[in-house]
Amino acid sequence: MSEQVAKAIFDPTFLIALLVAVAVFATVFTVIPAFGSSDLKTRMKTVALERDELRAKQRARLAADAERRRKGLREEQSHGMRSIVERLDLKRALADESTLAKLKMAGFRGQNPLTKFLFFRLVLPFVGLFLGTIYVFVLNSLPEQPLFIKGFVVVVCAYAGFYAPVVYVNNQATKRKQSIQRAWPDALDLMLICVESGMAIEAAFRRVAEEIGAQSVELAEELVLTNAELSFLQERRMAYENLSNRTGLDTVKSVTQALIQAERYGTPLAHALRVLAQESREMRMNEAEKKAAALPPKLTVPMILFFLPVLFAVILGPAIMQFSEQGVFGDKKESSSSE
Repeated sequence: MSEQVAKAIFDPTFLIALLVAVAVFATVFTVIPAFGSSDLKTRMKTVALERDELRAKQRARLAADAERRRKGLREEQSHGMRSIVERLDLKRALADESTLAKLKMAGFRGQNPLTKFLFFRLVLPFVGLFLGTIYVFVLNSLPEQPLFIKGFVVVVCAYAGFYAPVVYVNNQATKRKQSIQRAWPDALDLMLICVESGMAIEAAFRRVAEEIGAQSVELAEELVLTNAELSFLQERRMAYENLSNRTGLDTVKSVTQALIQAERYGTPLAHALRVLAQESREMRMNEAEKKAAALPPKLTVPMILFFLPVLFAVILGPAIMQFSEQGVFGDKKESSSSE
C-alpha cells in the first residue's frame, strides 16, 4: 500500500499537476489585490462624495440661517405670542441675564426664541393645572387620599408646567455643549494647522467650520458666527468673548483668552494652540477614563439582581436534580415522619 502511495506521489503527472495548481493559486493570490484596489478606490471616492455632500448641505443650512437672521426674526414670530409677552411685560418678570445666556448656549438666538420661551412659561402652568385637576378630581385617580393631598398634586402639576421650558432649554444646552466638547480638540488641531500654514485667523475659522461641520454642526455654527462677528464688531475681543459665552466651556474659554492675548500683545499663537489642543485631548481622555472607572459600581446591582441568581441556578441546579433523583430528600422526609 505504501509503495503505491509513494509511486502515486512521485508520479511525474501528479507532480506536474501539483505545480500547476500551486502556480494558479499564486497567480490568483497576486491578481486579487489588484482588483481589490479598484474597489477600495471606489469606496474612498464614495466617502469623499458623501463628505462633499455633507459640506454642501451644511453650507446651505448656514447660508439659510444667515439669510433668516439678516431679514429679521420678527416675520416668523406669532403676533399673538409677541403681543401677550409685551403686554404682560414677561421679559422683565421671567427673564434675566442667565436666562438669555442659557438660551444662547442652547442655540436659541434672537428675539423669537425668547418670546416663545416666555409665552410657554406663562401658558404651561395653566395647562398643568387643568390636566392635574382632570386627573385628580374628574377621573378620581386618588380616591382614598384627603383633599389636601389632591390639591398638592394639582399644584405640583402646575409647578412642573412652569419649569418645563427651563428643563427643556437646559437639556438642549447640555447636548449642545457635549457635541462641541467632543469636536473641540479636532477643531483645535485643524486651527493649528491653518495658523502654521500662514492663514489669518478669519480664514482659519472659516476653514475649520467647513471641515468640522460633518462632525459637529453646533461647533461649525459657532465658528461661522464668530467669523462674522470678527468682521463687523468694533473690537475683535468681543467676538472671542461672545464665542466663550455662547459655548459655556472652559476649554473654549482658555482658547479665546489665548486669542485675545495674541491679538493684544502680538504673541505667537501656534505654540498656545498646540498646548491647548493637547490639554483638550487629555481632558477628553480623562472624561472617558472616569466613565470607564464608574462602570463597575454601576454594574454591581444589575449583576446581583440578574447574573448571580442565574449563576446559582446553573451551578446548584444539577446537584439538586441529582439528589432528588437519588431520593435523598425523600429518605429524609420518611425518616422524619417515622420518628
